[in-house]
Amino acid sequence: MPGNSIVQYRRAPEAAQPGSLEKGIDILFSLSAAAQPISLSQLCRNTGLPKSTAHRILAVLCARALAKRAGTDYLAGDLLARLGDSRGRIPGTRRAVLPYLLYLYETTRQTVNLAVLSGLEAEYVERVYGHNRVASPSDGVDRAPLHCTAIGKTLLAYDSALRHTLADQGSPPRLTRRTITSLTGLDRELARVRHYGVAYSQEEFADGVACVAAPVFDSSGKVVMSVSVAGPAAALPLARLGISVRGAAQAIAASLARLR
Repeated sequence: MPGNSIVQYRRAPEAAQPGSLEKGIDILFSLSAAAQPISLSQLCRNTGLPKSTAHRILAVLCARALAKRAGTDYLAGDLLARLGDSRGRIPGTRRAVLPYLLYLYETTRQTVNLAVLSGLEAEYVERVYGHNRVASPSDGVDRAPLHCTAIGKTLLAYDSALRHTLADQGSPPRLTRRTITSLTGLDRELARVRHYGVAYSQEEFADGVACVAAPVFDSSGKVVMSVSVAGPAAALPLARLGISVRGAAQAIAASLARLR
């Protein structure tokens, strides 16, 4: 070896340690796979991350709408949900459901909604507005609570794990004088939904607004979405509309089954 040469010694490569990006991706995968809000401790068990690290990354993800808090737990954020839009998982879903939504609108001339579960809320993915629509807190945000909306009750009624998660949050918040805020009262209401296959909300979410909804089941019997008709509480014939909405939900379920 020449005397004036410089010998550079290099360490043998070590196993690569995951960086913040990889850790964040692991957390997002865990949140996306969870059917219900998940605790920090469970996230750490799923990902193998220390609590301090997971908590720091979750703060960033929440700030970017990729994750969000549900009490002391976490769930996938609104932006992540939109990026993985459930309507795109089955090709032709919109084409399969829209004719029935339009039929409901033509026969009722009221606002027609289609919603899916998003964390502890109902997310409206299709809306056909009526001419005499009444203002609702869901306008502009396309999201609504589960406990006080007809469409939310149908998503809640058939999911026992979701009901337990909601109960863990404490008594449901009161939004109007008609809102059911007792967990026992809500359980009775959801039992009626399961018995009749249809849910009602009479000024429980907003004064002056009534709604009737029915669940859309997949081939395994799981509720995948809900369809509803909403309108002025003083003029909406809820009992008669219940038959039409339930029929539309069953037709949508049959149409979706043909896509698979």
